[in-house]
Amino acid sequence: MGLVIAALAVNAQDKTAVKYANTITPEDMKSKLSILASDDFQGRETGTEGQKKASKFLEDFYQKIGLEGPVDGTYRQKFDMYQNDWSGVYIKAKGGKKMNGTDFIFMGNASMDKEMKLSTVFVGDASNLEGMDLEGKGVMTTTSSREVFAKLAETGAKAIFVVAANDEQFMQALPRQARFRMLSRLSYEKGVQGDESIIFNIPQSLAANLMNTSVDKLMAAASSPSSIKARNVSFKVEPKTKTISTENMVAFLEGTDLKDEILVISSHYDHIGMNEDGTVINNGADDDGSGTTGVMEIAEAFAQAAKEGNRPRRSILFLNVTGEEKGLLGSQYYSEHPLFPLENTVNDLNIDMIGRVDPEHEESGNRDYVYVIGSEKLSSHLKVISEYANITYTNIDLDYRYDDPNDRNRFYYRSDHYNFAKKGIPIIFYFNGTHADYHRPTDTVDKIAFDVMAKRAQLVFHTAWILANRDQRTPVDRTDDMDYTSRD
Repeated sequence: MGLVIAALAVNAQDKTAVKYANTITPEDMKSKLSILASDDFQGRETGTEGQKKASKFLEDFYQKIGLEGPVDGTYRQKFDMYQNDWSGVYIKAKGGKKMNGTDFIFMGNASMDKEMKLSTVFVGDASNLEGMDLEGKGVMTTTSSREVFAKLAETGAKAIFVVAANDEQFMQALPRQARFRMLSRLSYEKGVQGDESIIFNIPQSLAANLMNTSVDKLMAAASSPSSIKARNVSFKVEPKTKTISTENMVAFLEGTDLKDEILVISSHYDHIGMNEDGTVINNGADDDGSGTTGVMEIAEAFAQAAKEGNRPRRSILFLNVTGEEKGLLGSQYYSEHPLFPLENTVNDLNIDMIGRVDPEHEESGNRDYVYVIGSEKLSSHLKVISEYANITYTNIDLDYRYDDPNDRNRFYYRSDHYNFAKKGIPIIFYFNGTHADYHRPTDTVDKIAFDVMAKRAQLVFHTAWILANRDQRTPVDRTDDMDYTSRD
């Protein structure tokens, strides 16, 4: 295929496309990214003040370059998400209520209107449950494993209390566990979603308190639990629901004779925000400040082309989604509430992390590369067009290793193109690979390779230019064999 494409590319450069691609420069990218990934934006976590500042930055930019706001004249596709706060969960013990996040960790997913009292049986290491009547009861075990949880669920146990192996280690880890466990993942639906479960991780001291015995006696009975009498344990699991308001940012460039067909160029502009006490900011320069800056630069190039009489034939939607870090939620929302019919959406070119050189390529000295993912999953034409654009204009190394269905990283599932692919829309995902600064405070602007980043963005621009102007849209002529139910 490469030789054929190379032959077609000879003397085939579109000088108009080159003119506008050359407006995408390292200097311009640094200027934009230095703002987007600054401390002032506080890591751009979904629903926070920092994310709101980032959305205003994008809004002002798209307005300045003259793109349309396709949501009733605005650039914001607003929506609400919901998050359960489990900080009010308690267990009653001698001496008063023990609270989630302070005295234990609730690991389940349930909700109840009133306090529950259960007869609770100590089963120790759960090695022998034969003959035990655990239906509708609380069960206390010294073993934490999925196999044990499954065995206890089969008995009909109502709640599980998992006793820590070491109280000192448990209490040291508790603050960190609380940060991760006290708030549920964001969801579009209010209330508890999925199967209800009641699982408490508790220290030995609390376990002994609940069973009215000493820590030594309790732990010594792990292999012979019948010596510990059943006790009534009262608790309440009732999450508070928080509403998180957020928005995808969208800007529209109407095409000419094929304007009803839409090309989407996307990135996510959120990141993971700050640590619990606000002293450390995860700026997200590469993830995905780099991709969002790329979309901005490409949008500016197309806007300038349109102003100078070189408007694309197809319309282009520049889409910066929120909630990617929370589970691709912004792109999911768009795919379920599209601003333009999905049957008229021809492709999504998604840019997620294009600002760095991964360790393998640093070591080899080959900086001019990009990982290209998914380009031939749904359309036999899209990869050909991508390679043609590269050979004709940018001539960087296109690496397809992550298209391997057996690749453990499963990157095809893990960015916003995924929600377009699920709808049968051919996609390309551009990616520089992972590095040691991924999701860490050290993902900062000073580590961005702006010369490489600009060349990658130019490749996306040229591919978009071809897709937006060719006579026929890329056909969906392949069946995607990916297992969409098993996304990491």
